[in-house]
Amino acid sequence: MQTVTLNNGVKMPIIGFGVYQVPDAEECEDSVYEALMAGYRLIDTASGYLNEEAVGRAIKRSGIPREELFITTKLWVQDADYERAKLAFSKSLKKLQLDYLDLYLIHQPFGDYYGAWRAMEDLYREGKIKAIGVSNFLPDRLMDLIMHNEIVPAVNQVETHPFYQQIENGAFMKEQGVQHQSWAPFAEGRGNLFGNEVLTSIASKHNNADDIEQISTLDTRESLFLSYRDPEVAKMMGNWKIDL
Repeated sequence: MQTVTLNNGVKMPIIGFGVYQVPDAEECEDSVYEALMAGYRLIDTASGYLNEEAVGRAIKRSGIPREELFITTKLWVQDADYERAKLAFSKSLKKLQLDYLDLYLIHQPFGDYYGAWRAMEDLYREGKIKAIGVSNFLPDRLMDLIMHNEIVPAVNQVETHPFYQQIENGAFMKEQGVQHQSWAPFAEGRGNLFGNEVLTSIASKHNNADDIEQISTLDTRESLFLSYRDPEVAKMMGNWKIDL
């Protein structure tokens, strides 16, 4: 698995397995377990997803050494102040059955997220978090946070896919040393992404048409979301030889 080096030297896998909208505990646990068995090492959850405990069970069940994993969770809006952020972090860590987090993000720029950021800076300095960052921050909010705090966010996780490429925002993040991370990279199944003529022509040009065809099987067209969370699909993905 390829990695990217964050602004503090921490290496983060470029591909992760997210569990947004997987509230069923058994389904979530099995999906994460199968993803880990298939070779995923970055697992992305959040307090607001209500499935951290299931993720924690899957991690423990996998038996994979902790140092090989990269675990991300996020602070929800209701906990956005200094004291509540510290308490929420402790709760998340307990649910995940971990001693530290690899990446902790402020989920949305609402509430007292400045107080929350200061709490996260303290937790980072204490070694309880390897890297801290944000999610869904537009350039003005991100710049303001950078200017008024000591630690520059390592990551900003924002919606990014071929239909919403965030080119200007991505360039701004690069200038600030903040890693651009995508959520919904497959556009949540919208817009017939894998049937798009431009994308399929690019894939053919680079001899990756078969990869696009394989990935397209993840789109069930039965909902707005892809079925990549299904354990069987995770197994299938583990067998694909896609050069990333």
